[in-house]
Amino acid sequence: MIEWIIIIIALAIIGFAIMAIYYWNRIIVLENTIDNSWSQIDVQLKRRADLVPNLVETVKGYMKHEKNAIKMVTQSREKMMKAGSVGAKIKAGNELTSALKTIFALAENYPNLKANENFKALQEELSAIENKIAYARQFYNDAVLRYNNMITTIPGKFFAGKRKPRQYLTIQAAERVTPKVSFPEA
Repeated sequence: MIEWIIIIIALAIIGFAIMAIYYWNRIIVLENTIDNSWSQIDVQLKRRADLVPNLVETVKGYMKHEKNAIKMVTQSREKMMKAGSVGAKIKAGNELTSALKTIFALAENYPNLKANENFKALQEELSAIENKIAYARQFYNDAVLRYNNMITTIPGKFFAGKRKPRQYLTIQAAERVTPKVSFPEA
């Protein structure tokens, strides 16, 4: 009888140890997934920022009097390149997106620019990068959701230690507004 009690206690201890190892490793894997998914976003943001100088040079020749729009794109790119923290990169990336939308909206009034092969190629590549960024942001938020669920639900909560839930990537209300483009009366 005592042998059975010892066996049951030993199995319970082994079962608990296996569960602890599983949850600990699962939490670490989820943290690594979040870090990796942020890296993917960062790579796409860098690729987009690298295309901006070519876009600006292409646009400059056609939009000589639209210096504010070009300046806004250039400044946004500089902020993007200098951003250090995740939050700063997100904010700068959103500013760059808004500035690029303004350039593309202004381009509608320049038929020669819209027909320019370099401009069209840059616009297509930037559009593809934007799609990749959107997908990477979605993947990041999905990874954050899995992680947050793991560390805030039982039994994962017991093995999470002092880990805090991660923040989702969100779009600020100001960036949800379509940029307004106006032209002086001729």
